[in-house]
Amino acid sequence: MAGLRKARFMATKILLVLVLVAMGLHLIKPFGLPGLRRRADVWKIALVLIFSMMMTLVLRP
Repeated sequence: MAGLRKARFMATKILLVLVLVAMGLHLIKPFGLPGLRRRADVWKIALVLIFSMMMTLVLRP
C-alpha cells in the first residue's frame, strides 16, 4: 500500500512540473492552438490546472 501511495504522489509531482513547464514555454513562445494563440493566454492553462486539482479533491474517496 505504501508503494502505491508513493507512486501516486510522484505522479502528481511530475504532472505539476509538466504543467508549470508548459506554462513557462507558452510565455516564451505561444503554442498556436485554438484559444492559446497569445502569451497572455497562459492563465487558461492555470485555470485548467486549478480545475483539475479541485476535481481530484472532490472525487477522491
